[in-house]
Amino acid sequence: MKTYSGPISDHFDGRHFFDPDGAPPRLSEMLRWQIEGGRERHRWPEWAPSPYSDKPPSRVDGDKVRFSFVGHVSWLIQTRGVNILVDPVWSERASPFSFAGPKRHNDPGIAFGALPKIDTVLVSHGHYDHLDVTTLSRLAARFSPRVITPLGNDLVMRAADATIRAEAFDWHDRVELGNGLAVTLVPTRHWSARGLFDRNRTLWASFVLETPAGKLYIVCDSGYGTGVHFRRVRERHGPLRAAILPIGAYEPRWFMKNQHMNPEDAVKALADCGADIALAHHHGTFQLTDEAIDAPPIALAEALDKAGVPAERFLVLKPGQVLEI
Repeated sequence: MKTYSGPISDHFDGRHFFDPDGAPPRLSEMLRWQIEGGRERHRWPEWAPSPYSDKPPSRVDGDKVRFSFVGHVSWLIQTRGVNILVDPVWSERASPFSFAGPKRHNDPGIAFGALPKIDTVLVSHGHYDHLDVTTLSRLAARFSPRVITPLGNDLVMRAADATIRAEAFDWHDRVELGNGLAVTLVPTRHWSARGLFDRNRTLWASFVLETPAGKLYIVCDSGYGTGVHFRRVRERHGPLRAAILPIGAYEPRWFMKNQHMNPEDAVKALADCGADIALAHHHGTFQLTDEAIDAPPIALAEALDKAGVPAERFLVLKPGQVLEI
């Protein structure tokens, strides 16, 4: 496998990327989670369809931003005549295998054939529930969009399909997208791997998307830690109009806390980044961890009430639902 090579930096040692403020999981912890006795893994229903299905317009002009939730971490964002997909996964499984691994529990909120012309794709990192080369190949064949991704993930994409127009960037790089839009890659508390021997050989990131309606903070995967990543984004990029924050895949807490936020963490992250509103994702489509399928939105409502945050400030959409700002 081709791997990234480049200059040593404050988050790259010449071979591996690292987060100075992070704590990636250890292999021993992964094995303990999988084989220890007394593990309580809630059983999800075989199929949990959303009652919604979106047929987006070809373009959204002007200063309005239209968010369509596809499911898990996939979004279609439309504004200023530009169509942007975030971490698109239309595959049946979030896995390197077609016959095993986390399987969808509902259809994408937009049928692939109903997608408008896609101009840009943002891919946050290399985990299979975020970087789906099958979907990226389908998008390349149909639309040939730009794919903006952190360092090293472009090699993964092009090794699978040379027609994928991947462009790789480092943390804090700002990329012009046209029509007054731009995106900046920002640090996030996470890690990367697609196999047993490539841990942290590619970079991971969150995104700050500049739009006419304000800046959007898109966090696809992150632990909370001390909250420093979210406060830094507020300091460097605020004010933020909206944040897309993960609320699922968090149990057991002893193992997941450094890589995935739970709903209580997500409410703290909203306060730290200072966004006007938040949209929840990373729940309800692929069972990656042990909590029940409906646990994240229930726990989010409880966390918001405990923190005194109005429920309308942190919205949970189902696949196929739409929000406009």
